[in-house]
Amino acid sequence: MPVFELYHGEISTCSQKVRITLAEKGQAWTSHHLDLRKAEQHRPEYLKLNANGVVPTLMVDGVPIIESSVIIQYLDELIPEPPLRPSDPLGLANMRLWMKRLDEEIHPLTGVLSSSIAFRFEDGHEEQIKTMINPAKRARKMESFLKGVESDLFRKALAGYDKLLGDMEKVIAADGYLAGGVYSLADISYIAYAARLHHLGLQGLFEDRPGLTKWYATIAARPAVKAAIDDFAPDHSLELMSSHGADSWPRIKAILGELRSEGSVAMAS
Repeated sequence: MPVFELYHGEISTCSQKVRITLAEKGQAWTSHHLDLRKAEQHRPEYLKLNANGVVPTLMVDGVPIIESSVIIQYLDELIPEPPLRPSDPLGLANMRLWMKRLDEEIHPLTGVLSSSIAFRFEDGHEEQIKTMINPAKRARKMESFLKGVESDLFRKALAGYDKLLGDMEKVIAADGYLAGGVYSLADISYIAYAARLHHLGLQGLFEDRPGLTKWYATIAARPAVKAAIDDFAPDHSLELMSSHGADSWPRIKAILGELRSEGSVAMAS
């Protein structure tokens, strides 16, 4: 079996996906924690491994593999037991579609929610923005930090997430899981983001979605998930998110009501 080394961030959702997958596969790995608040992911020595300046990066016998969705699919192919994908082609296609949606649509929205609600109150966030390599990400972060939940970006992110959760409810209520009726890399990917919503005090988004609520409770209780998320989350980050999430929830709930009234999002039927 190859030697695994993981460069990762404690509360990075993308890092959580990879840690969950490694745990589900029962694989040991050497940890290289990067403090994202200190922009350690932008240091020259790390950029030699991952030119995008993001986490995670999985080293496999000294060879870097980047992009969390690529990494977890690689791991499932390298270590076939236990399988973390549907066995039928349609289920596999649906798994990949959910993962594609996460990467292309939902991941950026998560940064907006997190920054607008909580991370804007962290010390040193201005310096963090200056180090960001991607100009689009830098602009989103700046608006989120300056305007918080009153920004247009936040409204769009909240609408996007509410639509996502409604779509998830329809599938999970019918099949129990996101793809092929089995626990897969799609569920592993989305549980990290569902956990972020809970950490941010946004449990209200799960109301009237019983399938999603049961799905979250079941998967969050898996030993691999608990180890990969709970065991790495520092208390100060959890406190930051929960406290500011609680303070912001009344306003967020009002914005959500406005969005639903406008028809920007729709609850799952």
